[in-house]
Amino acid sequence: MTSSTNKLQEVYNQQGFLSALPVLNETQLREAKRAFSELEEEFGEEYTQYSLHNVHLQYPWVRDLTQHPQIIQVVKAILGPDVILLDSRFICKYPTLKPDAQENEGGGNDELPYVAWHQDMRYWGIAGGPVLSVWLALDDSQQENGALQLIPGSHCAGMLLHRQATRPGNMLSVNQEIPEELLQTDEAVFCPLLAGQMSIHDGLLVHASEANTSQRRRCGLVIRYVPTCAHPTQDPDRPRKFAATMLACGSDRFNHFSDKTT
Repeated sequence: MTSSTNKLQEVYNQQGFLSALPVLNETQLREAKRAFSELEEEFGEEYTQYSLHNVHLQYPWVRDLTQHPQIIQVVKAILGPDVILLDSRFICKYPTLKPDAQENEGGGNDELPYVAWHQDMRYWGIAGGPVLSVWLALDDSQQENGALQLIPGSHCAGMLLHRQATRPGNMLSVNQEIPEELLQTDEAVFCPLLAGQMSIHDGLLVHASEANTSQRRRCGLVIRYVPTCAHPTQDPDRPRKFAATMLACGSDRFNHFSDKTT
């Protein structure tokens, strides 16, 4: 294990995330954006905003992104040599304000799509190992177009209470949020990325993102990885299926995700 790997692990374990890690070169980024634009033309922006879920099973170019050497190198440094790809989803925040609306204070931003404060592990039903989430930026991700916000170290507090969100526009499929009175939101930091870079964060790290109030799209591919020792939990109130799992690297001697794709 190299000193750089040790440093990655140290910072990740302390903060719960790493940011601005280089992944795609100029050619790879151009090809990924071209391929995604074809999906936009085929399905429309209302669909591609959040509904391109687990399309790594359908499109080889998406599968290649989930197995990009730069991503897998970092994932292995955090999770170990044996890793399963759990899930993937494109998330796009399109410009929703007309230019003249940006001149007005307020501007109806409370109705715009955003992501409430939450923890990924609340939704996954995974035990026996951590979940690591990758955000691979296809566009520059800045504060103005709804970049990720994180609360460093919040993963150390364990699972927090989630409730139904009261603010309209929450993009989370189950419309939940962590009450702000449980959080130290004054410690939150933005996680800006250039197109082609990625951030990674722990499944218990508290994070959110505000509405895109710019005239620029903010699109990225979210990829979830788990070590092969992790396993699904049984919840009769919310049964889960992991039909899109596949071995990302190494070997799987546990076979907890027996339906995984090879």
